[in-house]
Amino acid sequence: AEAAARRRGAVVVVVAARPADDEEYDARRDRDDDDDGAISRRDALGRAMCGVAGVLAMAASPPSVVAAADGKDASETMIPGFLMASSEGTGGGGGGADRGVRGMPVPSKKLGGLTSKIRSVSRIMDELQRDLMQERWDLVEGYPSQLRSYVPVFTSYTDSAFPTDIPTDKGLRVALRYEVGRLFASLERFRSAASRRALDEAYVAYSDMSLHLDRYLRVGGLYTFYDDAVDLERYYGGVAESSLVYADPKKDPALVRDLIVLVRGPEKGRTGIVIGIYPDGSDTCAVKLDRRGGMREVRVVSRTWAAKRLGEQDPDDVFLIPQQGGG
Repeated sequence: AEAAARRRGAVVVVVAARPADDEEYDARRDRDDDDDGAISRRDALGRAMCGVAGVLAMAASPPSVVAAADGKDASETMIPGFLMASSEGTGGGGGGADRGVRGMPVPSKKLGGLTSKIRSVSRIMDELQRDLMQERWDLVEGYPSQLRSYVPVFTSYTDSAFPTDIPTDKGLRVALRYEVGRLFASLERFRSAASRRALDEAYVAYSDMSLHLDRYLRVGGLYTFYDDAVDLERYYGGVAESSLVYADPKKDPALVRDLIVLVRGPEKGRTGIVIGIYPDGSDTCAVKLDRRGGMREVRVVSRTWAAKRLGEQDPDDVFLIPQQGGG
């Protein structure tokens, strides 16, 4: 049940003891993960979601819960209010009382052009998706270096957007560093797959890159909209089956590049494209949903939820992006 909750992104976390130095803890965990080449994608994503939820839960929890988490005994905690504001707001670092967070994280206003630079990575990822799905390996091989050049930008945004010592800022910095670590670890796997022209592996690595970037944007307050509904079934649950024209996902499952409609779950009726199929036995795929509010959300769902759309369809919008130089 816990594994299923993690995949859905539910905020049910195991808050365990951690070193006081969050940066040292996060860096050591990244090194341990990189050394373990056998770690499965399901474990990695599960730990990522648990790690993000855990630090944010600690930031959101009353002092008594945080104090218990610093002890030696681990306990399972249900967090009813995601990213609730700190009631004290008395942390050092100037203006902490004004930067309590409720709902969507609120970055500092002293960011210069960092916000637009971080969001521009989504555009690069769209272009990479286009070239990868067209198997333009000559172009694909240039993306890892281009994306790697953004490491200082991510670092600067993380430290500048949430600079104070209030619990929410500290928790968000740890969460964002974790997602950056996972993003660039996935990028290295992508680089390796691309050098070998291993298309399926490249799709999986690209999917993980997209997932961790999406989480960074969401946790970092970089989304252009915020929907505080945890379960959207009330919006999509009433969609009539007759209005959804799709192939039976059990008899004719969607493959990478297929345009899909979600036919089950809380977001039934939303459309997108399959960007990767995970070979770990989980029978899941990564779906990049169609653009909403300028953003393209990424979901990992059961393949039985993502049904291939039938009939004439407009292409995914990444294929409408012109090639550099008109190629």
